[in-house]
Amino acid sequence: MTLVMGIDGGGSSVRVAVLDDRLAVLGQAQGAAVNPNLVGQSEAAARIQAAMREALAGAGLAAGQIEAVGAGVSGILASGLQGWLRDVAAAVTPQAAIAVCSDYEIALIGAHGRREGLLVLSGTGSLACGINAAGESALVGGWGYLLGDEGSGVWLGLAGLRAAARAADGLEASTRLLDVFLDRLGLAQPRDLVRWLHRPAGIPTAEVAALAPLVLAQAGDGDDAAGRIVAEAAAHLAAAARLVAARLGIDGPRVAFAGSLLTHDNVLSRALCRELELADLPQALYPPVVGAGLLACLTLGIDPHQGE
Repeated sequence: MTLVMGIDGGGSSVRVAVLDDRLAVLGQAQGAAVNPNLVGQSEAAARIQAAMREALAGAGLAAGQIEAVGAGVSGILASGLQGWLRDVAAAVTPQAAIAVCSDYEIALIGAHGRREGLLVLSGTGSLACGINAAGESALVGGWGYLLGDEGSGVWLGLAGLRAAARAADGLEASTRLLDVFLDRLGLAQPRDLVRWLHRPAGIPTAEVAALAPLVLAQAGDGDDAAGRIVAEAAAHLAAAARLVAARLGIDGPRVAFAGSLLTHDNVLSRALCRELELADLPQALYPPVVGAGLLACLTLGIDPHQGE
């Protein structure tokens, strides 16, 4: 039996799993966010390695028993930190083969059970990506909230805040988003939103993204402003998916959804299904951390699904 490890370092947490070559999870662990651009390389390394050791302990295994590690961590491609991530993993599993990629690639691999297909992601950020049968890849989005990330949690939260502000000024029709936001944030009046959003440490992107479910809920309850925001978000995400498919020459690909805003049945995921003409909400075959373990298996030339 071959033993591998998967590391999923998304924008809000890190998950590590120890698996066998049939992708059965033997031990796992979870920790805080590990994007090195946000928490620093030293802190990110410490969190990743702590979760790796905890997962090994949970599986009752020694580090030397792991033959390969697959790791996908947000922020490493944009910063050229692939080598850093290899070194971080190798410090715990020095005898293992190590494959590193983006967090969205392991989400794609996990969702499809292979390194091929199309993925649309909306969580704190957003993107569409794909890999075709020739191994060619394409990416649209993933620019961060200042340059893009349309349809993401931060984008939805900011769009909702803008609609609330314009309604408070009387520039647009009233929306329940204003009262809902003030209540959730514990603010007394609309202008308090300025102080809440603009802080010395910078815009609190995680807290803004946490407002996105409120926008979805109000859209589901028939609020016009929230409904327009969700419709625009779905249109952006669908356009990104279609562009990736066109660039890769993929005709009618199986589409997978990832990220907290798309993996559950809600007004946004249903709107995106309609935009992409999907009959049902796509269901991922595996979560991203198992996708990372599958990447590790493929690195060793092992395909758990071969012959299926």
